[in-house]
Amino acid sequence: MMIKCWLTGACQKKTFCVRPSFFPFPSVTRTLYAPFVVRVPAGAGALMVAQPFKFRLLVLGLPVPFCVLLSSHLTAARAHRFQTHGQLISLPPAMISHPVIWAFRSSARCWRHRAVLKVSLRASVVGGRRWYSSPNRVGVTGMEEILARVVAPLPTYETRDKSPPPPESNSLDFMHFYKSLEKEDRLGFLTKLSQDFGVDHRSASELAGKLLDTQLRDLATILQVEDRLRYCLTPRYKQLLNHISRVEGGVKFLVDLRADVLEIISSKASESPHIKDLNGTLKSLLSEWFSVGLLRLERITWQSPCEILQKISQYEAVHPVRNWTDLRRRVGPYRRCYAFTHAAMPGEPLVVLHVALTEDISDNIQSIVREFATVDTEEDVNKINAAIFYSISSTQAGLQGVELGNYLIKRVVRELQGEFPHMAQFSSLSPIPGFSSWLQGLLSQSRKEGRGSELLSEQEWKEVEQATDSSPGTPAVDALRKLVGTSEWLRSERLCRVLEPVLMRLCAWYLYGEKRRGYALNPVANFHLQNGATMWRLNWRADTSPRGAANSCGIMVNYRYFLSETSKNSSLYLQSKAVAASEQVLGLVSQFQKNSKL
Repeated sequence: MMIKCWLTGACQKKTFCVRPSFFPFPSVTRTLYAPFVVRVPAGAGALMVAQPFKFRLLVLGLPVPFCVLLSSHLTAARAHRFQTHGQLISLPPAMISHPVIWAFRSSARCWRHRAVLKVSLRASVVGGRRWYSSPNRVGVTGMEEILARVVAPLPTYETRDKSPPPPESNSLDFMHFYKSLEKEDRLGFLTKLSQDFGVDHRSASELAGKLLDTQLRDLATILQVEDRLRYCLTPRYKQLLNHISRVEGGVKFLVDLRADVLEIISSKASESPHIKDLNGTLKSLLSEWFSVGLLRLERITWQSPCEILQKISQYEAVHPVRNWTDLRRRVGPYRRCYAFTHAAMPGEPLVVLHVALTEDISDNIQSIVREFATVDTEEDVNKINAAIFYSISSTQAGLQGVELGNYLIKRVVRELQGEFPHMAQFSSLSPIPGFSSWLQGLLSQSRKEGRGSELLSEQEWKEVEQATDSSPGTPAVDALRKLVGTSEWLRSERLCRVLEPVLMRLCAWYLYGEKRRGYALNPVANFHLQNGATMWRLNWRADTSPRGAANSCGIMVNYRYFLSETSKNSSLYLQSKAVAASEQVLGLVSQFQKNSKL
């Protein structure tokens, strides 16, 4: 009888042969004639099986890390959960072919309390490998020990293609150890990895000097020395990262690892240049593994697996999904939802694009996500003339900087053109994150420096004072700052009429004129302009939700994709930093420059 036990993230797949003679209970022996597969979370420190019947527990002396004992008293329909120091991991009953009780060959403590069996593990050495419960506090010595064991030396240049790969257990040990670390310990671990197992700078300097000495030699010699130098500049840990990508769950692990590295860099928890170099190495590898040719475009529908739909709802960052009915509308008639997936991360959407199919280019988000969708069950192609990209979300923080969204939009455009050959209008309906914060800072600076007249005309300041009913002596700039910090003014026609010309031209300047290193300061604008879109139309009161008011004073913008011009626009923006904009946007910018004198 063969019992297959899959230890996810802890060790390789192993198959155990169990003889019925090991089990003294006939009822247990009879259950052994059907193979089953069980997934075991790595680092599970305690097992809890809740059920009201009696238990029979047998700890076997088998030479394996874990052994399985079947009991006829348990039912597969009951809940099985693994609990690790407050972190709960569910094990669905569908994954268990027969009821099971897990017995661990290690130092175990077993007790009964209110019909609950608990088996608690201490960290123990099993088969020459140390298993850690999670989370775990590890000292510098423990980190050095694991790194020295799993990070193999860089093979010599002559043997680089002949050296056997390290055992897969090295990659699995590294993954398991890293996951077991506390958040604060991960910084020290990554710093030690990047600093002690990076590039051999001494050898690189020697080869660089040799390259200079060979400049007068023949071309073949120069190319060989260059190749040696290129190989020498490879960090030692890059080999480990490559090998991790080849084990199950390895690519996802590296994506999450880079997310941790990016968090360390952004929070300035470490100023080490080695950490930044590790980030660059990870980004380079992930860019290769997630190149567009290796990605699969999937359309998400209501018939898609529930797990995928749940993740689509969970990852929606632009316009949060309120409930299942809302989600069903977003994948139903006159709507499309597409996602890029990767074979190394099955069931995990990497970047998600929501599209509305409309007659004209939409000027507000309420008509797309907040109003009741049409009751028609069949789409009328005569009512579909435009595709509105109203939400694009990257789901993996570790893939930041890896170009995915641009290719997703291009692939979706081709997909929609195939489905609707007459469709010629493609546009986004985009939020403007950061505008309200920028405006608040601008107003504060203007009040401090006494330059309020450079933002609004004297007549406009008077209208603001009258519309806000500010108390005597309160500066108009303070009243305006307080007003735009809330969403209440969007419900007042009087206030909206007064503020529309002011906020529209300020917003146009924020999108068009505010720069970072010569490119658009606003990240959404920068994304679409890089793709070759045109800054086409600003829309007043386009998002009246509290979130829309807080982020962009309710204003949204259309970035329109004129397919015949996207390549030219993209090149001009990237090379000359020129922004393609419509007459409406340029007119608002001109008003700002004239009235604001900035």
